[in-house]
Amino acid sequence: MVKAMVKFSVAPLLLLAATAALASQLSTDADSTVPHNVQQLVVIDYQAMENSPTAMQLRNKVMPPELKQLQTALEKSGLNDNYDVDQLAFVLFSASPTSKTLYTVGIAEGEFSEPRIVANFTKLKIKPIKLRTNSIYPMTKSGMVLCFVDPSTLVFGDKDAVEKALNARDGLAPNVLTNNAMMSAMQSVDSASLWSILDAKGTQTMMSQLLGQAGSVTNYKAVKDRLQSSWYSMNFQSGVQFNLTISTGDAFTAATMSSLLSAAILVREMTSTAAEKNALSATTVSSNAGQLTIHFSSSDTDFSSLLQSPLFHSVVQ
Repeated sequence: MVKAMVKFSVAPLLLLAATAALASQLSTDADSTVPHNVQQLVVIDYQAMENSPTAMQLRNKVMPPELKQLQTALEKSGLNDNYDVDQLAFVLFSASPTSKTLYTVGIAEGEFSEPRIVANFTKLKIKPIKLRTNSIYPMTKSGMVLCFVDPSTLVFGDKDAVEKALNARDGLAPNVLTNNAMMSAMQSVDSASLWSILDAKGTQTMMSQLLGQAGSVTNYKAVKDRLQSSWYSMNFQSGVQFNLTISTGDAFTAATMSSLLSAAILVREMTSTAAEKNALSATTVSSNAGQLTIHFSSSDTDFSSLLQSPLFHSVVQ
């Protein structure tokens, strides 16, 4: 499962944070900046990241170079990421339902000192690019840009992605508020501290990676296109808890997927170490009506052991 999350574009970002008691709900301004054709949205409580040693261990193991570059660019832009940013959202989207080109944009919410940040840009002789009433600032030499949507919300990423997000926010393109399927999925998890939603294509990609070789069997090929959406949450408040729900639309598809995943777990257990067996035995797969549910729980100690295991290294390399 970690392999799928690490490989699937913005999904590694969920590994940057632990959860806190407060929910990570997006503000209306942030919601309106998410384009309509969102393939995956990840929302994390950034302030809580350093409160869990387990979460920090996980972050250090899997944080890819692209995220390190993004973090460095954000710091050099004048933001104090430990205090200014309360919450981060990362969006993987396409410009249209038929487009194969995917864009990634970040949305930060918190208490920002826009004058201080702009003054830092001025000091560095960085001039904004105007898009209607929006001022878009290059973030040093990273190739990324940022724009304040309001005093507590900013959007950042590649210039093309940021401009498309601003078009959605300014009403020149549809945003996620008009995407009924994704809004429905969001309502299932947005009371959690860390959560993510995926559309049909994102869900199919994730499940293909989760299943690995098992994804090539006839049973999976027969039901793959019936996967409609999915949502998951993760927290480190009392050990490690992970919950994933996949909407399939019918009981047969959910039961078939449940059987495939359960079989894959049993096969892996045959060649696992003690730490790996504990992790696999702590993973439950079930189906109910048209939904497939995966739950994983572990103590901090067991999870720390799992991070050192060959299984973990093999799935995140």
